[in-house]
Order: sequence, then structure tokens, then C-alpha cells
Amino acid sequence: KESRSQVLLAKLQQKAKERQKQSLIEQTEAQDVKKKRKTGQDSVQEPQRHKKRKSDVVALHSSDSDNHDEPVEEKKKKTKGDGPEDTGGQEEAEKDSPEQNSQKTSAPTGFTVLGGFESKPVQKVHRVLPQWLAEPDVIHRDIKNNLVPISNISGISAQLLKKLQNNGILHFFPVQAEVIPAILESAQQGLLIGRGGYKPRDICVSAPTGSGKTLSFVIPVIQVLMERVVCEVRALAVLPTKELAQQVYKVFTSYAEGTTVKVVMLAGQKSFAAEQASLSEHRGGVRRSLADIVVATPGRLVDHINKNSGLCLEQLRFLIIDEADRMIDSMHQSWLSQVVKVVYRSGSGSETTSIFRRTEPAHITAASLSPPQVPLQKLLFSATLTQNPEKLQQLGLHQPRLFSSVHSQSSTTAAAPTTKQDRFDFPQGLTEYYVPCTLSNKPLLILHFILRMKLSPVLCFTNSRENAHRLYLLLELFGGIQVAEFSSRLSPGERKKTLKGFEQGKIQLLISTDAAARGIDINGVKCVVNYDAPQYIRTYIHRVGRTARAGKAGLAFTFLLSVQEKNFLQMVVEAGSPGIQKQMVKPENLKSLEVRYEQTLRELADVIKVPNEKLLTASARVKEVVAAETYSSLQ
Repeated sequence: KESRSQVLLAKLQQKAKERQKQSLIEQTEAQDVKKKRKTGQDSVQEPQRHKKRKSDVVALHSSDSDNHDEPVEEKKKKTKGDGPEDTGGQEEAEKDSPEQNSQKTSAPTGFTVLGGFESKPVQKVHRVLPQWLAEPDVIHRDIKNNLVPISNISGISAQLLKKLQNNGILHFFPVQAEVIPAILESAQQGLLIGRGGYKPRDICVSAPTGSGKTLSFVIPVIQVLMERVVCEVRALAVLPTKELAQQVYKVFTSYAEGTTVKVVMLAGQKSFAAEQASLSEHRGGVRRSLADIVVATPGRLVDHINKNSGLCLEQLRFLIIDEADRMIDSMHQSWLSQVVKVVYRSGSGSETTSIFRRTEPAHITAASLSPPQVPLQKLLFSATLTQNPEKLQQLGLHQPRLFSSVHSQSSTTAAAPTTKQDRFDFPQGLTEYYVPCTLSNKPLLILHFILRMKLSPVLCFTNSRENAHRLYLLLELFGGIQVAEFSSRLSPGERKKTLKGFEQGKIQLLISTDAAARGIDINGVKCVVNYDAPQYIRTYIHRVGRTARAGKAGLAFTFLLSVQEKNFLQMVVEAGSPGIQKQMVKPENLKSLEVRYEQTLRELADVIKVPNEKLLTASARVKEVVAAETYSSLQ
């Protein structure tokens, strides 16, 4: 027992010496740090902290040495004494006091004490746009004062100039005067090769509704294709809706008339077999194309590609994407990737001659430019073109060039890092109003505008086809108004007939869903009414863009519930609206219409039937109207 206790004592003494050395080193280090401290407000507190730290270290050292010495003395006593009392005394000696235990755990040595941090604001990340987005080619907003005579634009043939004059076009709008020469310049060397052997830059155009974007790509495409020898599909225009596709098809057809250029539409207006027959024919065992320009909707286009209907895009030169922001949102159909895949299909065949062999674009090198190949140029057009590079990247643009009428540079400066949404350009002649209302007097306001204020023709937008149909039935029963509806409830033929009647002035009020909000050029619309407030700013811009077209004047009214006013007005102002005014309608102006309105509601209850249920009573019908409008407004 004596030998064991001596060995243990030696070990404990060695550890005590090591701790003494360590504490001395720490004390010297603490003194050096104390001397280097700067004088200031913390100069009084810091030395006290180090003094406390030194005393803790010394106290820890002394307590450790005491704790280690006590068991040794007890063990010595144990060797001299006998019996259980000695063992009990040893156990008590081996137990340290609570103060010594806390010192062991709470005051470890060799660690730097942290603290005294100041809360600093985190620097916000500024949005940095690519150069082509940040520095666009600016288009004049004022249409009337910046008209350019059509004869001033070089490169347009006398035949097209004469056709423009016959259609009453003597001047180009600013967007047309800028974009038409840019497209013609990219095709100066003809269809088969880009300028200088390089692939032409893709073109993006962001201009207000009604500024003449359609004609800015129709004229140069037809001008270039008039010089072609062999008929092949050289231009493909993709549009989001059938009505818009039909409108663009009409413009292409009117200016291609009298030339060898042939235009075909693939939008489901005809049967699939009829469309297939209009694309190509087989003569002598060889397929011959019957179309130079194809105007299509994405769904129908994908059908023709997948079913090998005779649509050959291996010679495609222009890919026109109208309403580009909506087409980007519909990329889930993967129509663009399928088009690109078909365009570069000819590169896989060894029998193809070198000039017609096309390979998918990669990095520009000497090898990729030799031999030259038929370029594919993308032309994007929209009134609400996004500035999100992540979305635009999906289009695979090649050195794009942007033409924009939006002058604000706030999105690229450090002064506006908190910009929540893109800013857009509103039509020059548009006057915007919002009308505070309740759910119950919305139909009365429509009646007041037409019967009392004599606004006609009026294009009225709702958020759903159910709301459009319900409002149509209500106003038709009220009487005194020539009213029609325009939504997906109608067949394509019925929609076409309705639009024609509205343009001819036979219809005073056209109640529509957003099917008519995109791109459709309806002549003579003096007033647009948002019966249901739009949820998104792009929807609002395209709705009010049906009026004030081509530099003309137009009115836009939006019915707002009290809970909608704050968010809607903030959204419109942030988008760059020149100003939206408040238009109050006094309740006494609506009283003369209320009696007939209540009677109409009772008649409506007898007209509308709910499937698998009995006829609704008048009170139940009113509740359903209010509930449906509440739901749509919340949406």
C-alpha cells in the first residue's frame, strides 16, 4: 500500500507542476494583451475582465492542488490506521466540495472569451441584369409625334410599299421603324447564310399594347421570303390562342397576297387531315412543301411534329414567338425543345449537303463557323416581356438584342435594390380610373355606364367564365342593351361571329374572360371595364391594352371592393402606371335602376337551372351570385 500511494503521489505532484506552468504562461499572455488594448469606453472594463480571469486561473490552480493533496494525505493516514473508520474518512476526503466542482466545470482554461459584438445591417444584394437587358435600344413612347414615312425605311420592295399604302398605312410607328430594319439587316446576305457568315442576333421587342408589333415582323419576313426559289417552311409564328393566331394569319395573308409566299395556319380551326394536306404534297414520290410561313398554336404544333404530318422545319429561318411572356409560362408543353430538335434533325444525316447541314449551336469557334449553315433567328414580341434572366434563359437566345420603350433604369441601379416587380409601359392615350363599389351594386354600375353615361362599345372582363355567363344572362334579362359573352363556353365559330358583331357596332357590351385580353386587336373599343379586379399586373396591362391602341384615346375602369383597393393601387403604381384616378358614382344615381334590377333577379332565378336540382328561388339565387363574386374577388 505504501508503494502504491507513493507512485500516485508522484503523479499528482507532476500534474500540479504542469498546471502551475500553464497558469503562469496564461498570466503573461493576459498581461501582454492588456497592454495592447486600445483606450476607450471598453478600456476600463477589459482589464477588470482579465483580472477576474487571472484570479479564476489562480483559484483554479490552488483548488486543484489542494484537491490533489488531500487524497494523498488521507491515503497516508490510511496506511497508518486500521478499521472501517479510516476507509470512511478516505471516502469523505476523496469527495470534493461543491465549490471546487463548479470551479472545475465552469472555468476551463485556454479559451478566448467572446463578446461585445455590434449588430450590423446585412447588405442587400442588388440585381444586376445582363448588358442586353440593362441597355436596350430605346423606342419612343409617343407614337403620334414620332411617325416615320414608310418610304424612309430602306429594303422594302415597291410591291409591299404599295400594299401598305392601299391599307391606309403611310407612316410606320416607332417600334416598326426600329425593328423592321434590324430584321432586314440580319438577312442582307439572303436566307442561307448570316451576315459575314455569323449567326444573326436574336431580337426581343417589349412595347406597349397597340404599338404595331405584329406588322414589325410581318413586313420584314415577307420581304425576305419573296426572294426564295424553293418553297419550304422558312418562318414559324407561335401564338398562345386560336383567336390571336387567326389574327396574325390574316395579316400575313393580306401582305403575302400577290406574291409567291404561301401562309398556312395550324390552330385547330380545320381538321387535322385538312391541315396536314395544306402543309405538303407528294409528287413523283417526293415530298414538296406547300407553305413558306406557318402560324400555329403550341398544342397543335406539337401534334403535327409528333405525328409526322409532313411539317418539315429543317429549313426554318425565323422562329417568331408572340406574347413571349405567356409562351415562356407555357414551356411545360416543351414545344420549343421539340421545335429545336426537329430544326436540327438534318445534321444527323450524312447524305445532306454541307450548306443545308445544321448542327445545334454551341460555342462560337473557327470550327463551328466553317462551313457556314442556315441560321435560325428567334424573334420575341410582348407588351409585358419579363426581365428575369432565368426565365429568358429557357429560350436559348443567341446574343439577343432588346428593343424596349421602358425608359426607367431603376432596375439596374443600386438605388433601387428592393424593386418587387418589373415596370411596364402603358399606352400613351389611356386614362385609368378605379370605381369603389360593393358586391351588390356591380351590375348596377355596368348599367349606369352604358344607359346613363352612354359609353359604347364597352369590353367588360371577368375572372371566370361562370361570372361572365351569369352577368350576361342578368343584363340580357334587364333589357335595353345589346350584350354578348366571349369565353371558352363558345365554339371557335361562335367566338369569331361575336367578335365580328362587336367590331361592326352591333354589340354594345361584350362580356369576356381573359381569352380576349391577349393581343387581339378589336377595332373601336373606347372603354374597358374590369368587372372583376385582376390579380396580376400583366393581366391588367393586357386587359386595358384592348383600348387606346395605335395612339388613340381610351378609358379603363376597374371596380374595386374596399378590401382590394390598397393592394391593387400599389400594384398598378409599382408597374409604372402614369396615374389611376378615383371615380365615384353616387348611390342616388343608381336608385332609378334598382326596381328593374330586383325584378330581373327574380326572373333570373326562373331561368337558370342547377344540374340535378330544382329551380333556385330568387333569394337563393342572389346569395349564390354574392358568394360566387366573393370567391372570385378573393382569388
